[in-house]
Amino acid sequence: MKSYRKELWFHVPARRGFLNITPQILDCLVDSGIREGLLLCNAMHITASVFINDDEGGLHQDFERWLEQLAPHEPISRYLHNRTGEDNGDAHLKRSIMGREVVVAVTEGKLDFGPWEQIFYGEFDGRRRKRVLVKIIGE
Repeated sequence: MKSYRKELWFHVPARRGFLNITPQILDCLVDSGIREGLLLCNAMHITASVFINDDEGGLHQDFERWLEQLAPHEPISRYLHNRTGEDNGDAHLKRSIMGREVVVAVTEGKLDFGPWEQIFYGEFDGRRRKRVLVKIIGE
């Protein structure tokens, strides 16, 4: 069995945003040479997420609106975490909702996706570089 590991770096200049990272993940899959196996992709920061969904702008706006209703950024005093001097208590909650990682089957050298599925990086406390781990195992 082969193993492949790569860290991808992303910078979202705004506080929040969603990036379709499927092309970078596909590049990793090609580089790995693995044709059958599993691909793990996870955010390596506690205020960012990786998830699978549709690449449709209205849906992304719905995510933004929904997440802000569930865990509004302001007032920052609502979060005990922010008493440490941080202002990102909401970002930790948003990450918990959207998830840390995805696992995708690799079949015949391709991601075994359903219709419309894409991999996204979700940023909830941006304005700095953060990492995403790609780990692929198989043959």
